[in-house]
Parts: sequence; C-alpha cells; structure tokens
Amino acid sequence: MTVLEQPGTHAPASPPAWRPRTEAGPLLPDAEPYRVLGARTGRLPDGSDGSTAPQDGSGTPTPGAEGAAGAGKVKEPDAELLRRLYAAVVQGRRFNEQATALTRQGRLAVYPSSRGQEACQVAAALALREQDWLFPSYRDTLSAVARGVDPVEVLSLLRGDWHHGYDAHRTRVAPLCTPLATQLPHAVGLAHAARLRGDDVAALALVGDGGTSEGDFHEALNFAAVWRSPVVFLVQNNGFAISVPLAKQTAAPSLAHKAVGYGMPGRLVDGNDAVAVHEVLTEALERARSGGGPTLIEAVTYRLEAHTNADDATRYRTEEEVTAWREHDPVTVLERALRQRGLLDEETVTAAAEAAEQQAADLRARMNTEPRPDPMELFTHVYTEPTGQLREQAAQLRAELAAEQATEGGATGEENR
Repeated sequence: MTVLEQPGTHAPASPPAWRPRTEAGPLLPDAEPYRVLGARTGRLPDGSDGSTAPQDGSGTPTPGAEGAAGAGKVKEPDAELLRRLYAAVVQGRRFNEQATALTRQGRLAVYPSSRGQEACQVAAALALREQDWLFPSYRDTLSAVARGVDPVEVLSLLRGDWHHGYDAHRTRVAPLCTPLATQLPHAVGLAHAARLRGDDVAALALVGDGGTSEGDFHEALNFAAVWRSPVVFLVQNNGFAISVPLAKQTAAPSLAHKAVGYGMPGRLVDGNDAVAVHEVLTEALERARSGGGPTLIEAVTYRLEAHTNADDATRYRTEEEVTAWREHDPVTVLERALRQRGLLDEETVTAAAEAAEQQAADLRARMNTEPRPDPMELFTHVYTEPTGQLREQAAQLRAELAAEQATEGGATGEENR
C-alpha cells in the first residue's frame, strides 16, 4: 500500500537564513576551550581586548571579532615560529594565485583554491614533527607544500599526471584525497597501527565541513575514540560543501560539538588566525602522542574563491558576505599580530614576498614543460605483487605500444627514402 501525503496536511518550515556561525554555544566538552569563537573577553586574534567585540546587530560578533577564552594561560609563541608561519602563509597565498592562473592557461585540469584558508593549512603542516603523518583532502595542497612536498608533485594529480604525484612514504603525506572523508579512516588505521607497534607517531587528518556529512567521518571518529588512537581531526569549516551551506548539513551548534557524542575533546578555533590554529593543533597532537586519544578541532574559516575554477559561487553566496570575510584575511591577521609583537619589519616582508614569487616562477617554468609519461607506469605501485589480471593487462599494453612504435618507425623510414 502506498500512502500519499494529502495536500495541505504538512507545511515544512523554510530553512533558516544561513550566515557564518561564530557562537560556540554551551555544550563544548571543555569548560575553557583553547580558543572559542564568540567569547566576549580575552585576546582577539590581533592581540587586542575582546570585551568590546563589534556586533552585527544580532548579538553575534562579526568575522574578525573572535575572542579567546582562557587566553591568559596560553604561552607566548616562539618568535622564530611566528616568522616561519608568516613566510609560509605568504607563500601559500602566492601559490594559490599561481595555481589558479595555471588552470586558466590549461596547465591544470582543475584547481580547488584554498585562498582564505591558508592559516589552517600552513599551521597544520608546521604543527607536525618529521615522523608524523598528514592526511589531506583535495583542497589541502598548501599543507602538502608547507610540509615539504615538491609543489609540482603536489599538483600532479590535478594535472592528470602520474598517480597522485609524490612518494607518500618518503614525505609522510598521504595522497590528496578527492572522495570526501575517505582519508579519515586511513589516518585512524595508521595511527592505531603506530600505537600497537610502539612507534612515536601521530596523524593529522584534514577534512572540510562537507566531509562531516559522510559516513567515513562517523566511522573514523568512532573507531579513533574507542581505540584512543593518536590522531587529530581538523575540520576546515569554510561555510559551504560546494554550494550547500552548513545550516543545511547539520543542526548542531557547531561541528566541534560532535566530539561530545564520540567521547573526545572538541575545540572551536578561529581558522583565519594561524597562531591560534597552530596552538590548538600542537596541544591536541601532544595529547594524542601521550596516550590521551583523539581530538576534533573545528576551524571556522572561509574560502574566498569558488569551490573550483568550474564553479560559479555567485549562485549561492553574496559579494557582501565575501567582502566581510576579506576583512578578516589570514595574511592580514598574522601580519598585524607579528607587527604588534615587534617581529615584522619591511625587510622580513620583502624577503617573504620575494621567496613566494621565486616559488611561483619556478612552478610556472616547470609546469610549462609538457610531461612525457610512460604508459606502463599505470601498473606501478598498484599492488606490491601484481595480480594475474594486472599482468595480463600490462602485457597487452606493452604489445600495443610495441606495435605502435614499429608502425611509426616504418612510416619514418618511408619518409626518409
């Protein structure tokens, strides 16, 4: 029997108007989260007093008005670390610009820009030790570059070139993952295995807010909490899963609240403040390494450009919204913080800009060289021991290539007569 809904019997409420969420809410598992959006007291990302945080008329702080609960207990970050963060963020911004230009020139098939999210990605890479592992998503190219992976190799996947482009075992950076959230269970598995072996290794898994709607997200967090795996989950909440706003994905007060149900700490951090993100990640990774188990961190940030170069963001968000977030640009926030500490002069600014431009120039030159891939590499690194089917396919391709080469050689010989 089919039950049909009678007209007029159900009138669903219209979805609430979406806006960037900045209130932490009362349900975070820690009474004093490391850095909480919406706090009215403490230090703002720019170092000023948050007691007079500007409001948008609804009682909600505007982007850039985020405070810090318990900021007085935060140790002043190392000056050299702050300079490294600044140089990497500046290079990350220039990398985004250059990669976007390469798509327009046809050198990349697609590029998911992380402009506006540089603080999250750079801080993630710099919070790791050499032996730790990074599990990025497709948008986290900057985290891989900041981790030390060759920029051209990072872009190989987006170019349609050799596999995912780099040696994951050597770099300890897992492949840039296109399927949403599938890298999270991989991170848990590696971290759990390291714990069983007694290896001093932690894993950091990056995911977007859209990935938190996937089953892999639930499975990864559930297993990580049960096994107390040394893994940290960093959710970069940039407001949209392509064109779907967060309010249409979850009714939770914040994504950090989801940690409560899994039995792990949750942290909500200003994702445009590189110093804050590095602080909260460092604390969470140290906790993981010491046997304290996983942590879920939500970094509230914003992608200033479209989902990819194939997306039209004007169809689902306003220019006013984008402009509001430009005023809380991660590069500007970090530069202001360093100047207030007396750690940034014009010489340092110039040096960072020149290094970023040199990286961009090198990337242009190397990406303008057409790759000459060997078709037989399709079968390399698929399995440690190739299956019978793969061996059969490889033999068939080898024969086809040999026949093609013989045909071309014969044609050349005829032309030379």
